[in-house]
Amino acid sequence: MPSTEQSADSLIIMPKRIEMNGGEQDQKYPIDYLYNAIFKMIDQTELEWIIIPNSNERSSKDILGGNIMAVKPHVPTISDFLTWQKVASVVAVAMTSFQVYTAIFGIFESTRQRSVHLLFALILTFLLVKINGSKPKTDLKVPWYDIVFSLLAILTYGYLALNNEEISSRLAYVTPLSTLQLAIGIAGMVVLIEAARRVLGKAFAVILMVFLLYAFFGQHIPGIFNHRGYNVSWIIDHLFFTTEGILGIPLGVSATYIFIFILFGSFLERTGAGDFFIQISLALMGKYRGGPAKTAVVASGFMGMLSGSAVANVVTTGVFTIPLMKKLNYKPNFAGAVEACASTGGQFTPPIMGAAAFIIAEFTGIPYLKIAAAAAIPAVLYYLSILLQVHFRALKEGIKGLPEEELPSTKKEFLKGFQYILPFISIIYFLMMGYSPLKAGLYSSLVLLAVTYLRTPKLIKLIDYWKVFETSGKTIVEVAVATASAGIIIGIISLTGVGLRLSALIMAAAGGSQLLALLITMITALFLGMGLPTVAAYIIQAALIVPALVTLGVPLIAAHLFAFYFAIISAVTPPVALAAYAAAGIANSNVSQTAWSAFKLAIAGFIVPFMFVYGPSLLLIGTTGQIILAITGALIGIFALAAGVEGYLLKRATLVERIILIVSALSLIKTGIYTDVLGLILLSTVFALQKIRKKEVKADTVNI
Repeated sequence: MPSTEQSADSLIIMPKRIEMNGGEQDQKYPIDYLYNAIFKMIDQTELEWIIIPNSNERSSKDILGGNIMAVKPHVPTISDFLTWQKVASVVAVAMTSFQVYTAIFGIFESTRQRSVHLLFALILTFLLVKINGSKPKTDLKVPWYDIVFSLLAILTYGYLALNNEEISSRLAYVTPLSTLQLAIGIAGMVVLIEAARRVLGKAFAVILMVFLLYAFFGQHIPGIFNHRGYNVSWIIDHLFFTTEGILGIPLGVSATYIFIFILFGSFLERTGAGDFFIQISLALMGKYRGGPAKTAVVASGFMGMLSGSAVANVVTTGVFTIPLMKKLNYKPNFAGAVEACASTGGQFTPPIMGAAAFIIAEFTGIPYLKIAAAAAIPAVLYYLSILLQVHFRALKEGIKGLPEEELPSTKKEFLKGFQYILPFISIIYFLMMGYSPLKAGLYSSLVLLAVTYLRTPKLIKLIDYWKVFETSGKTIVEVAVATASAGIIIGIISLTGVGLRLSALIMAAAGGSQLLALLITMITALFLGMGLPTVAAYIIQAALIVPALVTLGVPLIAAHLFAFYFAIISAVTPPVALAAYAAAGIANSNVSQTAWSAFKLAIAGFIVPFMFVYGPSLLLIGTTGQIILAITGALIGIFALAAGVEGYLLKRATLVERIILIVSALSLIKTGIYTDVLGLILLSTVFALQKIRKKEVKADTVNI
């Protein structure tokens, strides 16, 4: 709490829920009535902090227990309430309103839709993120250079929105750009690169600059990467004034599908879905061995779908699940690792997957419903592996479940929150009925609001709608900036033809080997994913590397999902395992130990992508018999993998047994009668060895 003895121009930050001297009847000054009226207009419980003008006549006696006892008369000015945070709030709500309007009444022509979407995102970037990249911005006054950047964003991308018909009808590369258009294009590029530097980091900004320099000086580069070279006007024309660059497909997906699902997730979180998923998971899993850890796996999987960010999900659900795991004597680093891995997997869990899944659908031309269906079995295998490792760890360390009296009632929790399941069903229904993801997300949001209102009419207040719109607008900023910036890379790749050259280089380096090409893709994806959002990491790979995989015979959907998975799993891959680092902070554990524990827990995430490349039936490609055979083999392989990694089956495994179990799992990666039989024989061998060594097999040793 700041000191109360400040100048008249200073501020006092007060905690939420403020009362005037114990009640309305004791209000003494006009300002009391004003503040009280404001608090009545909004829900007080939503105020994390209230910033109130200080007075040099205020004494320490004026503040007691978080209440304002008496505030001397003060005529409030606009500056008292209109801080830059509030301006950002208004801009975010305006952005969401624009998106909802176009979702209901139809999206605008692509240039206008995408430029307006990006315009809002850029303004929010300069309002919310400091020039050094730290956020949130807490200054009450915005620096002059952020005002300049915001105005440039309005002038440049506003120009695109207002003149979209002229821009769309002109002949690109033929009709020369005017001096004004060239200046607007250059300024727009500078603004976007600065926003990318703040939001995505310096490394990504450097990558953008390298690609731009390559487009300009390519004629001076010898060898396979040589090209004719392009002047500034041509580059600006291609990247800024066509839909081949900044305003390309990725930004278009952000401006439609991705945003509406972010809005859907915000409504779910605001109406209490997060608490429901945690409580129902605890009710279902809590009583079993390692119950809290299994609760974390299930609950974080659901919540990860909504947040779309592994780190954000860790800090949301981890504060509940990690202490529960530690309570049952799971080691802090293991508890943090479980939460990190479970939160990471939410991005590839249908029906609501990460933002990049929508871009996959646009890049490949494969309907989103088919993408989501294909991702279902790999997601199940990933989470099953974590659950099994948690279970085997509980058996190995003698960890029990929670007592019945400490658990919520499954029936009571389900009846209290079953309405949160209906929107997920409605998404699947609308997609199956042929609706676009945009309409499916919009209608499912309306379904959620309708059932919530019918069950608890007072649950959603006017302030909740404002908060949802505000949160959605702020959440999309990173995705919008990432997709627009990645458009620069895609545009230069298409302009110079470097993508084809790089694909040829990868094929030559791999010597025609599909496995080597997959390993190159995996390493690249992990490297990019460590420093970039999943969307940006995936887009770069989709443009540069994935075509080589397709040329080598990898099915189109499998190649894109392969790159997508590894861009996500980088969140738990040392040395830069951001989700694990966030979890370590909550668990009070060693950062490195937590990261390596997460890496081990997420081992299935490194193997499953190879499984569905070599066995596309796991993506529901093939006959029913092939699909059943592939799923059966994969389930057995995941079981063997979890037992081998954790070192426990019927009892603690010896080193030799662990090696046999892991070899058994690896032999089941590629679907085939011989490899599957070998895997089964090896797994059966370990079972037999452990049964011989075990005098008494307890009835609950394999009870999940």
